[in-house]
Amino acid sequence: MSLIAQKDLEHIFFYIAEDDIKNAKNFILELEEKIYSLDTMPERFALISENVFFDTNYRQIVHNKYRVIYKVSGDSVYILRVIHAAKLLDL
Repeated sequence: MSLIAQKDLEHIFFYIAEDDIKNAKNFILELEEKIYSLDTMPERFALISENVFFDTNYRQIVHNKYRVIYKVSGDSVYILRVIHAAKLLDL
């Protein structure tokens, strides 16, 4: 996971924790489970619409209101960002 993706998760956690720490913990755990599931068939999730602008083949997992942006390279999966679903990817 990239450093910026780790920071994204941290910001999301603290944002949710402002209202309810338990919900924040559960949300991050659920999101991490989805991320870990990429070990198997990472191509099963959709390509992102921003690929047209960046000339990339990035994919996304959508979890509630957030998008996990990642790329697949051979047998490796790289988590690039975790952003709000309403936002476009900004590299």
